[in-house]
Amino acid sequence: MVKPLPRLKLQGFNNLTKALSFNIYDICYAVTPEQRDRYIEYIDEQYDADRLTQILTDVANIIGANILNIARQDYDPQGASVTILISEQPIIDKKLAGRDVISDAVVAHLDKSHITVHTYPETHPHNGIATFRADIDVATCGVISPLKALNYLIESFESDIVTMDYRVRGFTRDVKGKKHYIDHKINSIQDYLSKSIKQRYEMIDVNVYQENIFHTKMHVKEFLLDTYLFEANASDLSFKDRLRIEQQLKYEIEELFHGRNLG
Repeated sequence: MVKPLPRLKLQGFNNLTKALSFNIYDICYAVTPEQRDRYIEYIDEQYDADRLTQILTDVANIIGANILNIARQDYDPQGASVTILISEQPIIDKKLAGRDVISDAVVAHLDKSHITVHTYPETHPHNGIATFRADIDVATCGVISPLKALNYLIESFESDIVTMDYRVRGFTRDVKGKKHYIDHKINSIQDYLSKSIKQRYEMIDVNVYQENIFHTKMHVKEFLLDTYLFEANASDLSFKDRLRIEQQLKYEIEELFHGRNLG
């Protein structure tokens, strides 16, 4: 873990916005149409709005944010979304605090801090490939950082491919009036990943340091066919079928990892 820099003495509220966009794919092979339907049902049960709400609530706790409001929705035929509004500081209860009110700075801050997740289960009608995608955004203002929740998020989903974008926007002033465009040291998103995760994934970076933009994407190193088969075992398939399915899955992983069609 990167050692944090000493805290800056700021003129007022920390106006920097730190945004993490986190995108995962889980790939599966379901042989029959019935299995593909059951895969979608399984994903919808595993990652329904209640489960996603718990994951995002845990993220808020990990980064030290206060939850203000939760909106969640399951969709028909599949998928779910959750949005959580967060703040860096606890909210004042006006009834308990008498005439105390929330300052304008905090109100402006609240509508810029949020955590969202959207899921996209999908199956191919012909080749048996099924994918589950989850898009997660964590945007914070102030000193709290979404990077603290990276390892938890990766472990919370069955992630064959992970794409992460982290950006620090805006500026804040110190007590001497100097503008600061970032308030923490970072060379790569990989700096914030656990050793066990780094051992499991191949990773590449595309960073634009002068713009405080950091991009990392990764895919699992080890390919075991059994882990990709839904309600089936590799030992029950013919050698020819195993080769064909393995080739399809690896091709799918490569295309999703590179973000383009390779054929």
